[in-house]
Amino acid sequence: MGKDICAGRYRPGQVIPAEPLLCAQLGVSRIVLREAIKGLASKGMLEARRRTGTVVLEQSRWSLLDQEVMIWRADANGVDLALGSDIMELRRIIEPAAARLAAERASPAELKTLRAAYEAMAAAVDGQGDYVAADIEFHSTIIRACANPFVTQLQSVMSTVLRICFERVAAVPGGRVHSLPMHRRVCEAIEQRRPSEAGDAIIALLDDAERDMRHLLKVDPEAFRTPAQTASVAEIQRADRELDRNKDGEILEERHARIALT
Repeated sequence: MGKDICAGRYRPGQVIPAEPLLCAQLGVSRIVLREAIKGLASKGMLEARRRTGTVVLEQSRWSLLDQEVMIWRADANGVDLALGSDIMELRRIIEPAAARLAAERASPAELKTLRAAYEAMAAAVDGQGDYVAADIEFHSTIIRACANPFVTQLQSVMSTVLRICFERVAAVPGGRVHSLPMHRRVCEAIEQRRPSEAGDAIIALLDDAERDMRHLLKVDPEAFRTPAQTASVAEIQRADRELDRNKDGEILEERHARIALT
């Protein structure tokens, strides 16, 4: 249900189907369905209204930092330019400041963990290990090492944000090899207790990641979609080509690009 709401199958202001119908559609009991609705209501996605029913709320009401909501949004619609830009903006707000604080406050154990994460990334570039997992551990260690309890509370959220980013952007050919020296500069600046350099190094890393994301979306708007979403878009495009095969080619191409980005 959460994915359906994020995908727009149930739109803001719409009353979701009655319990018997939903139970039949989802293959669950009323008890399970009610618990699910209660959970979605707690995330700000649904609201029970007297004499109306259970209504889908505007996205502005959702708990957008909830890990499940973030994953549902990415799974339902892929990572389009708008969501990708929002994610990068969040990272820019948090990570440079966290890197500067980590350079001042990281414990010896945290410095060791940071170095180990970097080494694991380097090994993965050579085909040994999971690059994405090591990359997430690298950035998560920086957030933990800034030793601010409020920022540390965001670590689980940021891990989800980072996974959404890294699993898609890692598809850029040569991107891992190119970004590895940037990660090394971040690591060394924190190890050497140079806050300003650490902040600047991670900003350069974020600039590069955003360029990769925008390039990938420009070259292939479907690159950040799941296989199921890509298939759906392809079906729409085929039908549109059939209907408009006699129309001007340039106009048709523009329409297809617009559909792929929705």
